[in-house]
Amino acid sequence: MNQKDTGYRGIWYYNQASNDEYVYKYSGGLGTYCAKHRPFAVYRPEVNKTFFCYGGTPEGAHLNHSEEDLQDDGKFSRGREGFLIHMVSCFDHETGEVPRPTILLDKMTADAHDNPIISVDDEGYVWIFSTSHGRYRPSYVHRSTLPYSVDAFEKVDVTRLENGIRTPMDNFSYMQAWHLPGKGFMNFVTRYKDPVDRTLFFTTSKNGVEWSEWTRLAAIGKGHYQISIHSETKCCTAFNHHLDPGGANWRTNLYYLETTDFGESFQSASGEKVDLPLTEPGNPALIYDYESEDLKIYLKDIRLDSSDRPVVMYLVSKGYEAGPENGPRTLTTARWTGEAWEIHPVTESDSNYDSGSLYLETDDTWRIIAPTESGPQPFNPGGEMAMWITHDRGKSWQKLKDLTGNSPRNHTYARSPVNADPGFYALWADGHCREPSKSLIYFCDKEGNVYQLPENMDGDFAKPELVKVD
Repeated sequence: MNQKDTGYRGIWYYNQASNDEYVYKYSGGLGTYCAKHRPFAVYRPEVNKTFFCYGGTPEGAHLNHSEEDLQDDGKFSRGREGFLIHMVSCFDHETGEVPRPTILLDKMTADAHDNPIISVDDEGYVWIFSTSHGRYRPSYVHRSTLPYSVDAFEKVDVTRLENGIRTPMDNFSYMQAWHLPGKGFMNFVTRYKDPVDRTLFFTTSKNGVEWSEWTRLAAIGKGHYQISIHSETKCCTAFNHHLDPGGANWRTNLYYLETTDFGESFQSASGEKVDLPLTEPGNPALIYDYESEDLKIYLKDIRLDSSDRPVVMYLVSKGYEAGPENGPRTLTTARWTGEAWEIHPVTESDSNYDSGSLYLETDDTWRIIAPTESGPQPFNPGGEMAMWITHDRGKSWQKLKDLTGNSPRNHTYARSPVNADPGFYALWADGHCREPSKSLIYFCDKEGNVYQLPENMDGDFAKPELVKVD
């Protein structure tokens, strides 16, 4: 804890061997995985810095990889490598430099589901929420010892109310931490087997130490994945549900809930109050019934426009297995117009796990940064990063620019910072998807210029290297 690393290296991870040419259901450089972890970066204009975290790994870890060290249930032996190290750093927009990243903790696993997320409070203290994949391992919360600093952190012993009694908040999955100025934290979180495999919750805290009772949002079928966002007046979540039987590989339907009173009540986009938790597929939160069409959906991003109306970005697929048989995989947006949900395709992609970020820059101009282009490992997660734009609220899209090209490894999971500055617009990692590999960390600016964070550093600070696209 609180040691400086020698450079920026991401975790390599795989999930579910597929015994075909694609090798795994999904895999690669997953330092900014997954879409249900939010956010990975925060820009603070007070100091003109973007603070970020990622799942890192020791130098040379991929060189001694043994697949026998990795299991799908999160209980694997790490062997000689595969360590998931939680890393924290920042980009100084004034100097154009990054410091050596700070090692926050060794999560004692190689499972990228345990990746960290970041938040910054009103006073500038940096908070890191260290998630867990299910209940196999504990979760942690840390806070920087100084405002707007990533040099040193201290563990915070957080509690939550449970049946009116304070209990340690030491296990949470897929945490999404939002800090609202003057109000505190509003977090969306998942808990396993409470009562279904992945039960959705909402919780709040004024100080980050003492948390409210967890409000169960949904427990349909085998559970859910969710993505969330907030404005000054609203906090909202979009989610799917997992069929019973089947589970997470049979994720379908699109739902939406919002709260305008700090979690005291929840409603649909139309304002219809809902009784929680939701336990049946047909309910007021339903946006679209994909189950009736035997289609699966993979959540990517959610935003609120200037009128606080939601736009959800997700991918529609025929099945969970990699390969062309489950295509076309259609990146899609669903926008609430104030009267109805308007759904439009963006483009086709070749993997369910091609994940990027949506930006609502004005009501008419939206931007997407995502690995929509086929990469060196086609039909595996990620590929080449591209920038897309629309000027008619998602009705028609055009590719504005290829951000990467002729890469040796797939790029994936482009993540937007909170209050993103044009100089640091998306953060992601790369990695080979069919064999263990090293993973480098990248960011791009709003114009689409890509920079690689230094893999090895001689000094305390360094400037990221501009990546040239052939």
